[in-house]
Amino acid sequence: MTYCCGILVRDGIVMIADTRTNAGLDNVSTFRKLHLFEQPGERVMAIAASGNLSMTQSVISTLSEGLENETSGERETLLNAPTMFQAAQRLGRSVRAVRGQEEEALKASDVSFEVSFLFGGQIKGERPRLFMVYSAGNFIECTNDTPYLQIGEHKYGKPVLDRAITYDIDLYDALKIGLISVDSTMRSNLSVGMPLDVLVMRRDACKAELAYRIDAEEPYFKDLRQRWSGALRAAHQAIPPPPYGKTA
Repeated sequence: MTYCCGILVRDGIVMIADTRTNAGLDNVSTFRKLHLFEQPGERVMAIAASGNLSMTQSVISTLSEGLENETSGERETLLNAPTMFQAAQRLGRSVRAVRGQEEEALKASDVSFEVSFLFGGQIKGERPRLFMVYSAGNFIECTNDTPYLQIGEHKYGKPVLDRAITYDIDLYDALKIGLISVDSTMRSNLSVGMPLDVLVMRRDACKAELAYRIDAEEPYFKDLRQRWSGALRAAHQAIPPPPYGKTA
């Protein structure tokens, strides 16, 4: 299991992914799930992956090597896609290509092809865009009304995002809220864990402003976890007890 979130705000995009993989109680490992593709000043894109690790790695490798265009013979990659929409389509094609190659063998071993991806970034001259790509290769796009997307074990971190994320908040406030969302997930699900990879892409910079790995001893994240837990305790203590069932 994993947890990845992408947040789209006016000033850019934040993406966060954990690194834990779990193939059984005695087989827990660390693998990067957030992948950066960029030509600084021209384009910046990132993919966060969830699901069967061998399949997500195959999809990323297929996309990096490129898919042949049957009409032109061109090798189509993220770095030569003319628009973010067409780049998302290429990611979807890579998902379908890997599924077509592997699905028969997976079915024979009773393994399902379950993958999902967050894909965000900006090409020079376009606006920043954020997509979620499903196992079938189809996708949806993030909107200003609900300016975040999640994949993996998303239910524990969603309430934090629902209450705090708006399109107009500061880019690094979005990062802070995203980290609280991840912390809330890790508190409730041991299959999501450190270290965390974070990426900040500022609007129109067309390069990664921050690409950083947070480990368990990172001072800011430790302080954030403690402050959030303390704030929740203080909040519920400050709310009057319910009057229900009390006698007059």
